[in-house]
Amino acid sequence: QVRLVESGGGLVQAGGSLRLSCADSGRTLSTVAMGWFRQAPGKEREFVAAISRSGSTTYYTDSVKGRFTISRDNAENTVMVYLEMDSLKPEDTAVYSCSAAMTIYSNMYYYTALRYDYWGQGTQVTVSS
Repeated sequence: QVRLVESGGGLVQAGGSLRLSCADSGRTLSTVAMGWFRQAPGKEREFVAAISRSGSTTYYTDSVKGRFTISRDNAENTVMVYLEMDSLKPEDTAVYSCSAAMTIYSNMYYYTALRYDYWGQGTQVTVSS
């Protein structure tokens, strides 16, 4: 069983930075892709970034390209996934959730929340203007 635990959210001023972390201490070897999604109040959940199992391929939504960086550390027992967020804007305010996918059949799967099998509890990111 995959268990995802996020940390690193908080309050930051516009232009600032935050680093989110996600630990997967479950069936690490079976995890294919990992991603970050966010949901702002009154809005639908949206894709932010994803990374392949090896970490060699990354995917971003257009609004965060050049500002956010996703990375992962595939240790023997625990996979860590990070989301480095720079030049934060008030519109980045949301609950950010880490997710893990067991099977990916095409690149489009990375962008689709329904293709992810496990989710963390979420961490709040608030960017003040």
